[in-house]
Amino acid sequence: MSTRKLILTALICGLAIMVAGGTKLFQMATEEATAVVFPLGTSKTLSDMTVSVKDVQQDVDATLVTVTMVGVEGGNAVEGWRLLAGGEVISPLLSKSDCHATTVDVVQTCVVGFPESKGSVTVAYLRAGQQSQWAP
Repeated sequence: MSTRKLILTALICGLAIMVAGGTKLFQMATEEATAVVFPLGTSKTLSDMTVSVKDVQQDVDATLVTVTMVGVEGGNAVEGWRLLAGGEVISPLLSKSDCHATTVDVVQTCVVGFPESKGSVTVAYLRAGQQSQWAP
């Protein structure tokens, strides 16, 4: 094969890749993404854990979130909770949380503590690549 044919083939392949990338970019730009935020008290099952946010209290020194959890034996009850406040995602403080290991059949109610926050907040729980969100 001559050099000219190789260059022409490479240009055609490059053009095909550019067209495919542009098509994918157009698909992503026109795709509508929605985030569902549940009201307090709504139970959601993520993988094998059923969770719910019952209450959110914003105190001077902490934001305290009352949650219920059931479904996994010996799971860390604080792991997976996040708080969105002031444009930042905040992890829980172990010192402000009173959660213990979860169980398969007994619903556990506990308080997950976060640093102080102001304004509106959204509580999120992440497990096995899934996420649910609650807001007061």
